Amino acid sequence: MSTPTLPNNGFLRAGVDEAGRGPLAGPVVVAAVILDPARPIAGLDDSKKLSEKRRETLYPQIVECALAHCVIVVEAEEIDRLNIFQATMAGMSRAVAGLVPAAREALVDGNKLPKGLPCPGRAIVGGDALEPAISAASILAKVSRDRLMVALDDVHPGYGFAVHKGYPTPAHLAALQRLGPCVQHRRSFAPVRVLLDQATLFRDGPDC
Repeated sequence: MSTPTLPNNGFLRAGVDEAGRGPLAGPVVVAAVILDPARPIAGLDDSKKLSEKRRETLYPQIVECALAHCVIVVEAEEIDRLNIFQATMAGMSRAVAGLVPAAREALVDGNKLPKGLPCPGRAIVGGDALEPAISAASILAKVSRDRLMVALDDVHPGYGFAVHKGYPTPAHLAALQRLGPCVQHRRSFAPVRVLLDQATLFRDGPDC
């Protein structure tokens, strides 16, 4: 395998994006990618605009052709401890810090920059559809998280994680009511918290 050639100006710009801020269960996954200008990848776009098949096709191309990539998994426990925003920001900083070679600038999808970035950064609203490096990061994050949720479906059967990936679909909410939360559910998210509060109320309440 050949060693990638760094850009002539030595400027290494990373795209950063996440997947999984909205679900009730599972981790949020963050990816950072430095693309190689000498090895362009056709068809990069916001992962939400791509079919699952197209994302799975692009994933190995990004891994193979990028100068650097790093995927970080932030578990439900940390999400509950920090809150989803802070946990995502922490994951973004870790993803950029994990790049080898190191990034000289980070382009972050959204309107906020995480604290503790190891390099200067720019927040770009809608960046996953505008900047190829952010598009690549969004694909790595989405595919990685989807694969994790499929694996978690085997560990915690009955919730349908492989289908809805932890998002609050009617089927997921019904399973949550029927089975109660598992360790992958985010206790700080309202539908899960309400169920836990109700369970505590019935357990601790007076006998009638």
